[in-house]
Amino acid sequence: MRSLFILLTVLLFVLILVLPFLGILAGAGAEGFAAIYEALMRPESLHALQVSFIIVLIVTLCNGVLGILFSLQMVRGPWLAGWLRPLLNAIVDLPFAVSPVIGGLMIILLFGPNTLLGAFFENVGFKIVFALPGMVMATIFVTFPLMIRELVPVLTELGQTAEEASATLGAGPIRTFFRVTWPSIRWAVYYGLALTAARAIGEFGAVLVVSGNIVKQTQTATTLVYQDSIDQNLVAANSVALLLGLISIVILLFLEWMKKRKEDQLHAH
Repeated sequence: MRSLFILLTVLLFVLILVLPFLGILAGAGAEGFAAIYEALMRPESLHALQVSFIIVLIVTLCNGVLGILFSLQMVRGPWLAGWLRPLLNAIVDLPFAVSPVIGGLMIILLFGPNTLLGAFFENVGFKIVFALPGMVMATIFVTFPLMIRELVPVLTELGQTAEEASATLGAGPIRTFFRVTWPSIRWAVYYGLALTAARAIGEFGAVLVVSGNIVKQTQTATTLVYQDSIDQNLVAANSVALLLGLISIVILLFLEWMKKRKEDQLHAH
């Protein structure tokens, strides 16, 4: 029976992950390596990849800072008593429960050109929807829980004994964080940052809604794949998808290495 379960698991892995990736590889290489290079070096691809990496960088940094602050408050915050803690947990998990498309739609309803906030920001020269800021906001919404869900269990397991001892010895909150808390949570933070980057680079639904998918303006790598597939430019679509797949594989291998370091750090404590 155990062998049967192992066989089924391997078959599912091959059907769901390996075969589609091999299909992308075959589609990209249908016209040779030169076609892949040409597809990746065209202006549309270079611009889309540049936009994607800018979004990933901004989102990863923002969610890193926000995730640490929220996690500390969720675990250490004395004001979170009674029903407030479950409510905050539910709010944090909201992006997991809501479709990314709905998240993008909420941003349009709040900051669209026909809304009060959207009109205000456009009047001061800061366009949100159908521009980079809206795409960043949509990706932050989708990836927001990842850092928090990595840090909260680690902070809970560590407890507050070392931090209280540091405060007793006269260290302030900032010094306590960098001298006591940070060394204990850094690998969890790195893991959360890598997870956020991996999720951000592959985001499609929310970004498609708020970006308008304007060529050479608000197109990301994922929306470019979508547009190329619609235009039947399959070699180009598969080439960009192959690059994104290879980046994801590298990030996953990096995550596995960091997961081992995080577990070793927890066992050390």
